[in-house]
Amino acid sequence: MSLSSSEEQRFSPLLRQVTSHVLVAVLSVGLTLTTLWAFPNLQILKRSLPIATAPSTTTVETTAETTAPSTAASQQKVAIRSFVSAAVNRVGPAVVRIDTERTVTMRAPDSYFGDPFFREFFGNDFSSRVPQEYRQRGEGSGFIIDPNGMILTNAHVVSGADSVTVTLKDGRKLKGEVKGVDEPSDLAVVKINGKNLPAAPLGNSKDLQVGDWAIAVGNPLGLDNTVTLGIISTLNRSSAQVGIPDKRLDFIQTDAAINPGNSGGPLVNEEGEVIGINTAIRADAQGIGFAIPIDKAKVIEQALARGQKIPHPYIGVRMITLTPELAKQSNSDPNTTLTLPQINGVLVMQVMPNSPAASAGLRRADVIIQVNEQAMTTAEQLQELVEQSRINQPLQFTVQRGDQTQQISVRPGELREAASE
Repeated sequence: MSLSSSEEQRFSPLLRQVTSHVLVAVLSVGLTLTTLWAFPNLQILKRSLPIATAPSTTTVETTAETTAPSTAASQQKVAIRSFVSAAVNRVGPAVVRIDTERTVTMRAPDSYFGDPFFREFFGNDFSSRVPQEYRQRGEGSGFIIDPNGMILTNAHVVSGADSVTVTLKDGRKLKGEVKGVDEPSDLAVVKINGKNLPAAPLGNSKDLQVGDWAIAVGNPLGLDNTVTLGIISTLNRSSAQVGIPDKRLDFIQTDAAINPGNSGGPLVNEEGEVIGINTAIRADAQGIGFAIPIDKAKVIEQALARGQKIPHPYIGVRMITLTPELAKQSNSDPNTTLTLPQINGVLVMQVMPNSPAASAGLRRADVIIQVNEQAMTTAEQLQELVEQSRINQPLQFTVQRGDQTQQISVRPGELREAASE
């Protein structure tokens, strides 16, 4: 059957449109088959896409069709968590809470009770009714370093405690025994009876750099299992700068929040390794905390676990770093009684009575410029050298005293013995 001229004109556009759709469909099928042949592992997009979450936590859902070989489960979820979660999961089970009790004796001044008016007003037997002792409770943190129950913590957490109770993360409460305490380094070892206990992995604080991640884990203010995040703010912060000159430490400074109760807990790196022991905060500052480097604890923890005393040499002086600028400023003060040499060294501010320095003849205003022919330019440098020396082994000091240079031999003593005098 043939179409008339008018009918042909009417159906021609329709025919071209149908032909065009058929051609597109054929090309689409051909392209799809070619793609599947070239990329046999290409997966068809899922009908539902995963919901985007915060960068640190993403949940990806996969089906059995996307896994080879297929498993009995039709679906499984793979959670990618932040490095903080991974680090805390690694060290967290080893972190413990430490509760202590100690007896504190309170003595009223004799002059107070000896006052006749006081005795007449309150009675002669009033002093016997005043409580002379009370129980003081404290709390802190610690972490297990040995599967058999050795725990590292701060000395000030357990020093003088009559009883120590250790609470594990799983809720178990165990009696703790203080094996050793070292006050100058503020470290202590506590033992609990247990086997196959979770132990915290120890890192290396010597590898730290300013700006590294720092995670504090502990029980601040009685709030168990608390985690805070920050960075390493400064390394080798001396105890004198921190405000506790009676310690022999160079601290790690961090801005990870550290509060009362965190003491003794671990400071952890992003790998979940202990790099420090949280120990101190500044009452006059916010966002600044301090931790003992773990390398310091590694050196003495075994000796403490055996109950041994840790030797700490000392010479018995209070000192500051002297620079030419500081000496010039001091000399220009009309009220000064001393003329300081404008040199680099360590200025002796005070010599303690009956100390090795006093016995050797060191004086106030002496400037120590060398020890064993090694130049001394900072007080921290001299402190470290003395700490690394041996008790009763002489150190040869070169001292600038006024216009003269003198050689003085100082034999370091034992700091513990000096404290007991």
